[in-house]
Amino acid sequence: MRRAVCPGSFDPITNGHLDIIGRASKLYDVVHVAVMINQSKKGLFTVDERIELIRQVTADFGNVQVESFHGLLVDFCKQRDIPAIVKGLRAVSDFDYELQMAQMNNGLSGVETLFVPTNPTYSFLSSSLVKEVATWGGDVSHLLPPLVHRALVDRLAQE
Repeated sequence: MRRAVCPGSFDPITNGHLDIIGRASKLYDVVHVAVMINQSKKGLFTVDERIELIRQVTADFGNVQVESFHGLLVDFCKQRDIPAIVKGLRAVSDFDYELQMAQMNNGLSGVETLFVPTNPTYSFLSSSLVKEVATWGGDVSHLLPPLVHRALVDRLAQE
């Protein structure tokens, strides 16, 4: 069975993330979406909320499994026998950082990293930017799945 992982914080998941996950789901039998737990950062959504949102918006793919991870991504991969990491690249600046991570991960464990160029429609998109724009009342509805947009609007109303 061909397996890959798409890692990230997904706070919240965007249409750009979904594009990469969807494309990976066509190439692999199982795609694990690994939601990173970073104790030093306070996310807008809890890890459990992110996992549930991702499960709902990826359900139609049929071969996506969503779970959290803490620690080294290569350990997550080893524990699940996942030989490949799929990462979206928005710009050259992403490549500089991601190449170093890919080389380190491969050196630590032999796990390969595949870079997928982001759909140009989403080349500027990040969860941080979406949250910032939404916080100031900007319309980000076209950048998120409707379910996620509703959750974001509701959460910001509580802040």
